Amino acid sequence: MAKSFGIALGVLMLISGAVWTFQGLGWIGGSAMSGVEIWATIGPIVAGLGLALVIVAVKGQPK
Repeated sequence: MAKSFGIALGVLMLISGAVWTFQGLGWIGGSAMSGVEIWATIGPIVAGLGLALVIVAVKGQPK
């Protein structure tokens, strides 16, 4: 159960981070976040943490 939760949360973080990055860069419009440079910085950080979480969840704990 924890493995599934970790993977799901990691994927959600990865997708959110990508969307925030694209909004910050102005590639996705229609939001207060569009064109705001801080989101172009926060997005890749969140996406990277999400990717790391997925990797850790998939590999599991060492035995």
